Amino acid sequence: MTEASTLDDRIAAALTREVVPEVRAFAERLARAAGALGVLFYGSNLRTGSLEGVLDFYVLLPGAQIERIWPRVSYHEWTFGGVPLRAKVATMALETFCAAAAGERVDTTIWARFVQPSGLAWQRDDAAGHAIAQAVAGAAKTAARLAVALGPNAGTPEDYWRALFRATYAAEFRVEKAGREDSILAANRAHFDGLLPLALKAAAVPFAQEGNRIRPALGPRERGQILSWWAHRRRMGKPYNVLRLIKASTTFEGAARYAAWKIERHTGVAVKITPWRERHPILAAPAVLFQVWREKREKTA
Repeated sequence: MTEASTLDDRIAAALTREVVPEVRAFAERLARAAGALGVLFYGSNLRTGSLEGVLDFYVLLPGAQIERIWPRVSYHEWTFGGVPLRAKVATMALETFCAAAAGERVDTTIWARFVQPSGLAWQRDDAAGHAIAQAVAGAAKTAARLAVALGPNAGTPEDYWRALFRATYAAEFRVEKAGREDSILAANRAHFDGLLPLALKAAAVPFAQEGNRIRPALGPRERGQILSWWAHRRRMGKPYNVLRLIKASTTFEGAARYAAWKIERHTGVAVKITPWRERHPILAAPAVLFQVWREKREKTA
């Protein structure tokens, strides 16, 4: 990552990172169907440029947020230039995305996710692109404030990012291997190199820097306020994620096709998607699991 004078410059440059043409085409297709302002692309496929597996997109809409529990999640398959593409798509209002990134909502997933690398795969116009970049910069400021409140009195930027990701993963209802925070930093060193000082300056958090070590100058009151803010979100993290899972179980568009693809990828068993299974993926699950068990048993017999 090239050096930038401000966080806004840094984020704007990062969002213009190279994205393969197939991903840009898929993002535009999703955006035009939804009437979106922009589409963010993230995840391991952003880093590798691979089209294997499932691509991850956030589609950001104009206007007010419709759903109380967001984002809306859907699964899409599309063939472009003879290449089969699959995507898991989260859709929400840009206004809500901005508020969540700024730490104004109970949700932690937006700022914890988008302090990590992402690319603006499609934008409606320059104004929309600027607004999305401002929101992603907000995510970096929110994450940086919490990182230095959770981290040591003095340490390297990696020490603070590590403390942040360890805490946010523990607060969410998800299972991650121990040391997940180390793998995030190792895989994205260029992205995080120099990011923390810029984010702290933008967030008006004073600090001293000597070489690669940072010493935040948080007073007891300010640190206490940040930790209190975090304590509330940490307590709500797992219940909120359970609500999202419950909602996704009934509103995940394309859930049956997504599950069928995952099953075949991991077990080698092809699952036929009937109209009934498409409409009722939860009710269909027992029969599908029995089919998978039976075919795997026959293969090993």
